[in-house]
Amino acid sequence: MSILVNTKNEQEEKVLIAFLDSLDYKYQSDINNDPVKVDEAFLNQYNDELDQADKEIEAGDFISHKDVEQLFEKRRKVF
Repeated sequence: MSILVNTKNEQEEKVLIAFLDSLDYKYQSDINNDPVKVDEAFLNQYNDELDQADKEIEAGDFISHKDVEQLFEKRRKVF
């Protein structure tokens, strides 16, 4: 999953980076505001995630729509 964050100022950016570092998250911060780089980074990540999802589906690692409906039906009965 990817999240694009536009901070308001340098202080917010520093706080966010410190938080991400403290939790050992992987992030890319050298994109700046170049729309081409932002789009390219987003599309690359998006395509990687689609490829991963395709591999999981091909390997049978997914849940069917019917199973999801049953799960929600059970949850409704609990509440």
